[in-house]
Amino acid sequence: MSTHVLPTFDEVTSRYEPVIGLETHVELGTQTKMFCGCPTVFGADPNTQVCPVCLGLPGSLPVANRAAIEATIRIGLALNCSIATWCRFARKNYFYPDMPKNFQISQYDEPLCTDGYLDVEVDGELVRIGIERVHLEEDTGKSLHVGGATGRIHGATESLVDYNRAGIPLVEIVTKPVPGLGARAPEVAKAYVAELRDVIRALGVSDVRMEQGSMRCDVNTSLNKPGEEWGTRTETKNVNSLRSVERSVRSEMLRQAAVLDAGGTITQETRHFHEDTGDTTSGRSKETATDYRYFPEPDLVPLAPEPAWVEQLKAALPELPRAHRARLKAEWSLSDLDMQSILNAGAVELIERTVAAGASPEAARKWWLGELSRKANADGVELESVGATPAQVAQLQSLVESGKLTDKLARQVLEGVLAGEGDPEQIMAARGLEVVSDTGALTAAIDEAIAANPAVADKIRAGNHAAAGVIIGAVMKTTKGQADAKTVRELVLARLS
Repeated sequence: MSTHVLPTFDEVTSRYEPVIGLETHVELGTQTKMFCGCPTVFGADPNTQVCPVCLGLPGSLPVANRAAIEATIRIGLALNCSIATWCRFARKNYFYPDMPKNFQISQYDEPLCTDGYLDVEVDGELVRIGIERVHLEEDTGKSLHVGGATGRIHGATESLVDYNRAGIPLVEIVTKPVPGLGARAPEVAKAYVAELRDVIRALGVSDVRMEQGSMRCDVNTSLNKPGEEWGTRTETKNVNSLRSVERSVRSEMLRQAAVLDAGGTITQETRHFHEDTGDTTSGRSKETATDYRYFPEPDLVPLAPEPAWVEQLKAALPELPRAHRARLKAEWSLSDLDMQSILNAGAVELIERTVAAGASPEAARKWWLGELSRKANADGVELESVGATPAQVAQLQSLVESGKLTDKLARQVLEGVLAGEGDPEQIMAARGLEVVSDTGALTAAIDEAIAANPAVADKIRAGNHAAAGVIIGAVMKTTKGQADAKTVRELVLARLS
């Protein structure tokens, strides 16, 4: 934690200009690893998906995974990149316990995809994020530090390594530096990662589940005074949610401004983001390319994608998210503001799946942008992790439209869904929340309310229908809110006309 007094965010953006850059790692959803035939299933017992190649044993030789190369080219095409006609792998040398070979097979000066861009929309305005490169490499293993309070190496009594992840195909997508964003920098960073995730999901090459680590983001941030050279950047490593991407940029802007205001200098280093506090803390000094002693990988032949094959892949790209959203906006008859609200909430796909499950677009929007967004914000989670599925939301709306639930009762049922009690129909039955539609039971409750309020009944008989609210309220109380107010009103007026 910094001992400097943090300025406000408005103070920072009035005195400094931020420059951001993002390096996003995406694990590809191939059936086997990048350079061997080991499976890539998530969650297997430690060290059960390994072989001599991914363990780096002497004499083992790698063979490149064609499916991973194809997926990387498709990502590059979707990001408007140029695809190399010739490139090769390199060895990136560094020692770390989760690196079984003590080097990582990656790409260095000759990446597969270069010089692209991705347009993102923030508050109705398009921002173009330049893509420096998209390259293919292998993932590392996973270290587990045991015995400490934080799960980090400091204070741990022992460290364990699971090599199941070592060798899984990993695509790194590196943006060009993005200056000129001002106060929007944190928001644009989040919007970029969200759009990138949607693009990759649309391509079907990864499940991009940030909570499982199949998409991880390193966030570079620097500050400079207007008109001066860009400042020294820090790299916040392995940020694993959209919300945290935004918070990490904001946190670094505040911290760096406090250091600079106090006359200090920013150190080029990696930093760790802490979900609980929203702060970053120092990791290690940042290596430069020369520290990694890159050299061409001698055990792999160069890659030379046939231009005709690349053109085939380009022609077969699916509808990409921006075009997809434009189509949905027209189909659902939404205004620009409506669509922006859905986008800001991260609800496009959730609403689309809810509509596919039978709900109207209007009803789907109502639930996802209302009760469910409030719950997600209160819990500090992404909307897709709130605890309800599109199918459950569609079923809930169906129960409302069939008259079995009122909106008020439906909200109680939704509480049960979020608490993990089952699907809406099960919860409605278990909690006894179905609307009382038995006219015999309603008539008895109405007669009881009329008998208890004779003066009000006389007013209604005299033509003062507004007075019916008292009788209706009494019936709703008797039925514990499970009667349909409109039906009760009709029955009361018929009774007293």
